[in-house]
Amino acid sequence: MIPSTMKAMVLTGHGGVDALKYQDMPVPEPAPGQVLVQVTATAKNNTDRKAREGLYPTRKGEMQSFQMGGKPTLIFPRIQGADIAGRVVAVGEGVHESRIGERGLLDFNIYTDDRRDINLTPDYYGHGADGGYAEYVVLPSDQFYHIPNPELSDAELASMGMCSYQTAMHMLTSANIQAGERVLVTGASGGVGTALIQLCRIIGAVPYALSQQDKAVPLLALGAEAVLDRTDMDSFVDRVKEATGGQPMTAVMDLVGGEMTDRFIDIMIFDMNARSTYPRLSIAGASGGNISEILWTRIYLYQVQIFGVSHGTREEAEQLMAWIRGGQLKPVLHGAFRLSDLHHAEEYFVNRGSNYLGKIVIVPDSQWQEHGKPYALIDE
Repeated sequence: MIPSTMKAMVLTGHGGVDALKYQDMPVPEPAPGQVLVQVTATAKNNTDRKAREGLYPTRKGEMQSFQMGGKPTLIFPRIQGADIAGRVVAVGEGVHESRIGERGLLDFNIYTDDRRDINLTPDYYGHGADGGYAEYVVLPSDQFYHIPNPELSDAELASMGMCSYQTAMHMLTSANIQAGERVLVTGASGGVGTALIQLCRIIGAVPYALSQQDKAVPLLALGAEAVLDRTDMDSFVDRVKEATGGQPMTAVMDLVGGEMTDRFIDIMIFDMNARSTYPRLSIAGASGGNISEILWTRIYLYQVQIFGVSHGTREEAEQLMAWIRGGQLKPVLHGAFRLSDLHHAEEYFVNRGSNYLGKIVIVPDSQWQEHGKPYALIDE
């Protein structure tokens, strides 16, 4: 029986973790074309924190969340959480009742049209509509993909959510990465970074990881050709040459930004005679700083192509879901927190140590014993 109220972590405004309130909320009802999903696990993404803190400015000096469609969509109160796994418990008009009981994973995008190949005004569940930091959520039926794979737990499935994997895939497709090309993956130990390494191998590209050396073994096991130490950037170009046999990187998938951007250009242009394609820089993050100083002459004289990436397309989501069902993509799950302990999870995420690799998932307290406890990060 579906209850009338549920527990949820509600974002009440921009600010610190105190803006997140654990409280009772009405269970939503599915509208036509929607399904009601009982949430079993939702992966945490850095975008949750940045949206909460108002760190998505489009003009210098602003503090706000993004609004590419022309008006704000992060309206308070809001339930965050984009990468949702769970089970369909009710359907809206026009959705067949056979879907009840299906376990699935959400394509997290809020699309403004039916185009499958482009997404010009990206928004997502947990930002422009309520997400998965709750016991129940309503979602579009055609974006909640049935993933029956018994080898994947619900927590593992959530860790493969589209916020990371679709962003990673869109970085590669935007830059037209091809088999055999050498790709540097920055921020390689996070959700997008580990997704990029796997996706490079699926399409036949050769990924090189930039990370701390204590994460080298799992990153190599995941598919990285080599792991370059991000704590020693003075000899970065020389170390890239050593790793690649003297060849420049074909492209860089950048999640760091800041002062590192210029160094990433260095490793693509040191020998233009050895290249057969233009240098390409895909950017989907700025963890190292939102402002970079670059000589524009380096961009246009070396013909560096720059791609800004946010989210992805319906086509890419469908391909990723097929790869998950087929076992080509593997979960990289770091651990789990209870929904009621989201404050602690946020602090852990920001202050994560050197042993951090992959994704954290948030599990409703009512689902904890089955779906969260096996992956708990704190002793109970």
